[in-house]
Amino acid sequence: MHFDIVGDVHGQAHKLRALLKRMGYAERNGAMRHPERTVIFVGDFVDRGPHQMETIDIVRSMMDAGSALAVMGNHEFNAIAWYMRDPAQSGEYLRPRRGEVGEKNRHQHAAFLAEVEHRPCLHAEIIDWFLSLPLWLELPDLRVVHACWHPEFMAALEPHLKPGRLLDEEMMIKASRRGSKEYRQVETLLKGIEVKLPDGCSFKDKSGITRHEARTRWWDPSATTYRQAAFVPPHDKAQLPDTEIPGSARIGYSGDKPVFLGHYWLTGRPEVLSPTVACVDYSAGKGGPLVAYRWSGESILSSANFESSGDE
Repeated sequence: MHFDIVGDVHGQAHKLRALLKRMGYAERNGAMRHPERTVIFVGDFVDRGPHQMETIDIVRSMMDAGSALAVMGNHEFNAIAWYMRDPAQSGEYLRPRRGEVGEKNRHQHAAFLAEVEHRPCLHAEIIDWFLSLPLWLELPDLRVVHACWHPEFMAALEPHLKPGRLLDEEMMIKASRRGSKEYRQVETLLKGIEVKLPDGCSFKDKSGITRHEARTRWWDPSATTYRQAAFVPPHDKAQLPDTEIPGSARIGYSGDKPVFLGHYWLTGRPEVLSPTVACVDYSAGKGGPLVAYRWSGESILSSANFESSGDE
């Protein structure tokens, strides 16, 4: 089977329609379909963009029709945690809604809430659908996860997930408890590996937030120092020391089949990260194009196989 792996949409329904049309998908019997190919979405359907429910409707109709698969992104996880009450704290939710942290969480989630918060039945329905998205896909010839393929954490999680590698309410609660092993495991799959930067080092992310931790190029076994491994802006990278990062942050990927991911807000001309790893998130939620990798069975990935909705 041939797959088109589509990056983080973030409510950009117009970019999604444009990309699907470029790749030869057409609407038939209520869903976008291709005669020979299937889409795999890497998650992060919501937040930031102008058309939240339209995006979800496109994706759900394709999945119901069998013309798409999908995994959960960290924004779907956050949406579930925002919605679910915390059984340990009366009147609280798994994702805080109060105080400074709550204000930051609401701001990040505002575009989705604007379309569903006043429609409680729809909101509940969409949260149930988010819970139907697997944490990762292990297919015969390729793998898909939102941010990090971590075999050790996946093996630890799988016995506690519902069939299909789905989170249930109990696992949502455990994975929302900062400091728990489940939190670390799910956080890594959905957000990648982070390392604390050396004292005195920080950078501002694309949302203008000062960060003292950095995500790493976990798939690259040669990225062993802060300067080599950290996902930070180029002018900040040069300021990082060329000293080794912790061994726990160096997974590497030497799998026997390609792995596809999103999440990392890449920019520029789409390129594979390694011969067997490709990221399809090129910042569609912040002015960039929506990108897909058109996979046709190859074991060695090629940058020539990316397709884009075009800059908007």
